[in-house]
Amino acid sequence: MKIISIILILVSAALSIKHGWDGFRPPGPEQAKMMANLGITQTIMPYFSMFSIMLGLTLFFPQTFFLSNVCSAITIVLIMALSLRAGDTKTALIEIPFLALPMILIWLKYPFKF
Repeated sequence: MKIISIILILVSAALSIKHGWDGFRPPGPEQAKMMANLGITQTIMPYFSMFSIMLGLTLFFPQTFFLSNVCSAITIVLIMALSLRAGDTKTALIEIPFLALPMILIWLKYPFKF
């Protein structure tokens, strides 16, 4: 169980850091179109990128593990909501596994006892 948790933490942190790092590069045509559909401007992108990198790094600290996963889940739900508002159900559906990842990490760290 610990090995699965470690792998999922590493995957989650790597995804957060990679997406954050990619936000500092100029967007490609497809990414620019998606951001425009979601209503995300080029001005706010560095802030989202820094936030994503910060969330990826704070996963490794036990004191911030829970908060980092909750913030990641909230960010993913925000992306899903913006996608649905723009009428892009495909993007919203693609985000479901990424929403499950922080929830699974929280469950593995703090399992529910019945």
